Amino acid sequence: MSGKRKGLGRATVHDVAKLAGVSSITVSRYFKQPDIVSPVLRERISEAVRVLDYLPNHAAGGLASTRGRIVAMVIPNISGPIFANTIQSFSDELSRYGYQLLLASSYFSIEQEERAVRAFLGWSPAALVLTSQYHSEETERLVAKATMPIVETWDYEPARKPLQVGFSHGEVGRQAVEYLHGKGYQRIAFVQNSMVGDLSALDRRDGYIAAMASYGLNPWVFVPTQADPFEAGKQAVNSLLLRKEPAEAIIFANDNLAAGGMLAGQRAGMQFPRDCAIFGFGNYAFSEMLLPSLTTIRPPAKEIGEVAAMRILQALGEIPTDEPVQHLNLLECELIVRESA
Repeated sequence: MSGKRKGLGRATVHDVAKLAGVSSITVSRYFKQPDIVSPVLRERISEAVRVLDYLPNHAAGGLASTRGRIVAMVIPNISGPIFANTIQSFSDELSRYGYQLLLASSYFSIEQEERAVRAFLGWSPAALVLTSQYHSEETERLVAKATMPIVETWDYEPARKPLQVGFSHGEVGRQAVEYLHGKGYQRIAFVQNSMVGDLSALDRRDGYIAAMASYGLNPWVFVPTQADPFEAGKQAVNSLLLRKEPAEAIIFANDNLAAGGMLAGQRAGMQFPRDCAIFGFGNYAFSEMLLPSLTTIRPPAKEIGEVAAMRILQALGEIPTDEPVQHLNLLECELIVRESA
C-alpha cells in the first residue's frame, strides 16, 4: 500500500477510507467496534492509518471544551498495587491546577501501548506520560512527532529525548545481590517475572547478573512457565530448592512472586530464611504481613507521580520557573530489611 504521508493528525477518515479501499463507515467501525470488521479489512485500514499518520479527532466529537486540560498516561497494569501510588499522586497534583487524568493500561504489551498512545493523541492531550523506555517503533515515531510534553516514568535512561522520571532497574538488581552477598550468601538465584513483556524486570535481572559476576559468582536465572504469579513463585521454589545443591537465596522479580514461593515452600515444610533467604521487589502492602515478613526494595512510586506532574506543569507554564524544565530526574529506591533475608 502506498500513499503520501500527511502531517500528524491532518488526514481525515475519508483519506483513510480511500487509501484502504473501504467506506468511511467501515473506518469508523474499525475504531469504535473493531470486532465487527473482518481481519482482512482491519489490516488494510491499519496500514492506511499508519501511512497517513491518522489520529481520530475526539475533541471535535463534542469534547472541545476539555481540550488542553487532559493529561494522558499509559500504565502497564492499572489494577497492580505497584503503580497505584504513582497514579494517585500524579492525579492529585494535576487536579490542583485543573487538569484531569486520562488513563489506559497496556498490560505489559507494547502493541497495546501503541494503540493507547494513538488513541490518546487523538484527544490532543496537554501532555503524555508513558511507563519505561521500551516501546514499539510506531510509538517511538508518534512520540517523536508529538509537540506536547512527553514524560517516561518508572525508568531512567539519560540518552532518551522524553523527560525521565524514575530509577535504574539495573541498580535494583545490583543492590539486591550486594545485600545478600554481604550476608554471606553465595548461591543466589533470580526469578524473572511471570508476566511476559515486563522488560524493566529484565533490566533488574541484568543488574543481578552483572553484580554476581563482579563477586565471581555464577548467575542462576529461573524463568517461570506459569503465568499466575503465585503459581510461578511455587514453581520457582520447587525448582531451585528441591535439588542436590539448592539456592541459598532467591531474588524474585516482584513481591507477588516472592509471596507465592514463600507460601508454597512453607506448605512443603520449608522454613525461611533458614532453608533459603527470600528477597522481593515492590514493597506491596502485604509484604510486611507475611511470616516471615518480606525483605524487599521499595520503588519511589509516589515520588514518581509527584515529580512527573511537577515537570509537566512547569513545561505547560502552570508553575513558573526561571530554569529550563529538569529533563533528568533520578529517584532512589529504598532497601526494606525484614525477616525473610
